[in-house]
Amino acid sequence: MSIERPKVAIIGLGFGAEFIPIYQRHPNAEIVALCQRNKDSLNQVADQYNITKRFTDYAELLADPEIDAVHINTPIPHHAEATLQAMRAGKHVACTVPMATSVEDCEAIVKLSAESGMKYMMMETVVYAREFLYMKELYDNGDLGKLQFLKASHQQDMDGWPGYWPGLPPMHYATHCVGPILGLGRHEAEYVSCFPSGTIREEMHGHYNSPFAVETTHLKFRNSDLSAQVYRSLFDVARQYRESFEVYGSEKSVEWPLIEGEPLVVHTAKKPEPEIPEKVECPDFAKLLPEEIAPFTTGGVYSNEDGEEHLSFTQGAGHGGSHPHLVHQFVQLVRGEGEGYPNAVQSANITLTGILAHESALKGGELIRLPDWSMSS
Repeated sequence: MSIERPKVAIIGLGFGAEFIPIYQRHPNAEIVALCQRNKDSLNQVADQYNITKRFTDYAELLADPEIDAVHINTPIPHHAEATLQAMRAGKHVACTVPMATSVEDCEAIVKLSAESGMKYMMMETVVYAREFLYMKELYDNGDLGKLQFLKASHQQDMDGWPGYWPGLPPMHYATHCVGPILGLGRHEAEYVSCFPSGTIREEMHGHYNSPFAVETTHLKFRNSDLSAQVYRSLFDVARQYRESFEVYGSEKSVEWPLIEGEPLVVHTAKKPEPEIPEKVECPDFAKLLPEEIAPFTTGGVYSNEDGEEHLSFTQGAGHGGSHPHLVHQFVQLVRGEGEGYPNAVQSANITLTGILAHESALKGGELIRLPDWSMSS
């Protein structure tokens, strides 16, 4: 079921407010409603963007026949249920990461999407960041040659983050490093083995019964000779925020900079040894977008009442200009055009790579296979 000009509602207006003006300026979409439990915050944002439909009750929003799709930006524990409720109500779904927090919920979303025809897209920022899009262009053009190995990391200091964050197992929120690993060649993970390292402060151990400071995962790709490595830390590791992705090919390899803001390093085979590496300033990829939303690749649009950007946006260096790409991909998906990567099956595979990696870490690195739901797409 395709919709020529989808009418979208945004749920959750912290980080979610970042997307409002992008939808407003998209030539083939319309933002018609906002939902936030705090009425004062809801009215403040809705007034700013002149949006008349306002809901503090999610169920009431889902009952509105005018709304075609929802973009969910609620806290992680609510992602799965909010997604399932929307699909049951006949709404297409975009949802911030991760898809869910359990194998059972991922499976339920995959099955309901297939049965209902409701489209699902996990809004993973890194697979639309300019650095990833640069590497994807090299890969699609054949410049990398044969892929030989992939590596990614996501390191972040989460001290001071509220609610469910303290003590979270590192791989439970791993989509920012798993997404690009699988997204480059549109692969799926077949099995994982994960090793923990170090310990976080003891007062955080009990939240998730996990003491691990770092988790490092090897994943084997399904129907491929490729494997990859990802590592993740959240607490008690001294490191600037880094979402990194590195790709090693037979002709060219690309490495993410160690320090935010520095150039990528591109290695080219068979040159004289000193000439193999080259620092490359990553181009912007606004060229892939409608001109109305292209400027959003180079600047954020959201700030709170104190003029401060959302912490995830500040720490994540603006998420690599990915936000307008995410909106455009979702709009095109609902319109029946474009890929909408990652879809329900792909999102489940990305999310479960992290969830099952943590299970592996708890079992001393035991190999754990992922479910194969590729026939459900």
